[in-house]
Amino acid sequence: MKLLKRALCFGLVAALGFSSQLQAQELRIATLAPADSQWMRDMLAGGERIRELTGGRVTLRFRAGGVAGSDAQVLRKIRIGDLQGGALTSGGLASVYPGLNTYGIPLIFESLEEVDHVRAQLDAKIAAGLAASGFVSFGFSEGGFSNLMSNVPVSHVDHLRRQKVWVPDNDPISYAVLEALRLAPVPLELSDALLGLRRGLVDVVAASPVAALVLQWHTEVKYRTDLPLSYSMGVFAIANDVFYRLSEPDQAVVRSVITEVMAGIDESSRNDNAEARRIMQNMGIETVAVNRADVESWREVIKAQFPELRRRRDIDVALFDEMLSLLDEYRSRR
Repeated sequence: MKLLKRALCFGLVAALGFSSQLQAQELRIATLAPADSQWMRDMLAGGERIRELTGGRVTLRFRAGGVAGSDAQVLRKIRIGDLQGGALTSGGLASVYPGLNTYGIPLIFESLEEVDHVRAQLDAKIAAGLAASGFVSFGFSEGGFSNLMSNVPVSHVDHLRRQKVWVPDNDPISYAVLEALRLAPVPLELSDALLGLRRGLVDVVAASPVAALVLQWHTEVKYRTDLPLSYSMGVFAIANDVFYRLSEPDQAVVRSVITEVMAGIDESSRNDNAEARRIMQNMGIETVAVNRADVESWREVIKAQFPELRRRRDIDVALFDEMLSLLDEYRSRR
């Protein structure tokens, strides 16, 4: 009888241990951020907090520096289970949920104050739409406004018509807008843009100052056009089926910690971009001003494309129209 009891106790302990192992979850997360970047330092600190608060049941493992490939490749690896999530561009994740294209339409915003007004109303709706499409997100981190960068000064659209202009290969909306402006867009993956500059495949790229420094594009350009061309965001997303496999207490820990880290990154982004602009200027990259009247004429061309944009499958029409309404409201008050 004692032997039987000991055997039963051993079996119970073993079963409990096996159950704990089943509950342990390693989340492999891909990101373009370099391993030595502040973004990675913040995320690694958050991952360590998650490991401690969950008693080791949840760990985050990052594949930094773009080693997992482009956003499209990361999404494919998430689908087959090689990855559980990623820190992706909003445009890269828009193939999953088109609402993520809402903020990135070129020249839709005139200022960061307009961005703040719109995001206060729409961020939660975009997060809900993404969740319904299969991914849990934890807030969005500002990438900032992209600026045109090139080896010739670009102050109006005629300068661009003589250049090959890069667009991300996962951004068909920007491609369509550039075509409407009678430009020559050249789609390349983000990771190929630097090589494209070096080999003359493209003459003009667009990125936030921080992104230009991180991606080393500043080494291949001489001018930065001071124009808020398009607004970008980063999205930290984990597949629903992975996230909801965690216990509810562990879900709460992951959600709380990553949301806090993303909020910190979002808040610091503007100062980071301001500092990056200063660094680029000190490196000799000249700032080119644009004529406001020229920019308004560009915006009129883009507005003429709104009916076509509403017919696109990669646009969430309800969010698009709500954004326009919020912008009208803000501008009328201003």
